[in-house]
Amino acid sequence: MSRALGLILGFAADRVLGDPRRYHPVAGFGQVASRLEARWYDDSRAAGTAYASVLVGTATAAGVIAERLTRNRPILHTLVTAAATWTVLGARSLDREAEVMAGLLEEKDIPAARDRLSHLCARDATNLEADELARATVESLAENTSDACVAPLLWGGVLGIPGLLGYRAANTLDAMVGYKSAKYLNFGWAAARLDDVLNLLPARACALLTGLAAGRPRQAVGVWQRDASKHPSPNAGPVEAAFAGALELQLGGRNSYGDYQEDRGTLGGGPPPTVADVRRTAALARRVGVAATGAAAILALTARWSGQRKG
Repeated sequence: MSRALGLILGFAADRVLGDPRRYHPVAGFGQVASRLEARWYDDSRAAGTAYASVLVGTATAAGVIAERLTRNRPILHTLVTAAATWTVLGARSLDREAEVMAGLLEEKDIPAARDRLSHLCARDATNLEADELARATVESLAENTSDACVAPLLWGGVLGIPGLLGYRAANTLDAMVGYKSAKYLNFGWAAARLDDVLNLLPARACALLTGLAAGRPRQAVGVWQRDASKHPSPNAGPVEAAFAGALELQLGGRNSYGDYQEDRGTLGGGPPPTVADVRRTAALARRVGVAATGAAAILALTARWSGQRKG
């Protein structure tokens, strides 16, 4: 019960407070990871595997210690779980970025919108116009709703604090080094594969929750089943396809990431996104977050009940 309550309180704290502007624990983890990368970097999978193992293992171990120290103190366990949940979630920050991008695009401030897109994704925005910036924003909102909200909540529901911290560590490393660029193709391989594995089930749960939250489960699941395999990512594909079906849009296409290009296929059968669709996507993402919190609380209670039966 304390785990379920902690997840709900942590989600509420994220919605109300968002990320702290200074001394954010995830930002601190990123700084440590950057320093370790500077020392350990080598263009090899072995070096990248060691790098990811140490960082993710340390974060997970910290979660295990926190669980053990608080497991017989329900109130403290609730508070620590809530704090960990608030720390790892990024739903409110994602929502704020959507608001900023929507405002810039509505004001037709394309240069500022191109600069701001880097807060959501690593896509090269140099030559993107309004509708392409809208597409990039919608796709990033969809993918990050899974990564920054649904997945950590579900891992927290199943494994508690270790699941929250371990998942966020792996996902942060993937965002830092999990690219197919010349520099990170080998070094970032382990971080990218670990993130793929950890998101395998949460991404599909996010796709299902997206259809339910939109009131269009059949359409979302239909596009997911038909088009997700066109996407190069095994996890972003189902999520973006489900959002395309739920919003009746067509997502995907060729994207530039500086020194390499990526074809994400065609997801959905509706019109391409326009500026107005950014706010629609953000509203849907908020509803998905609420649904994911309920699912995580149910998972936490189910895990406790299963443990009692085994006992």
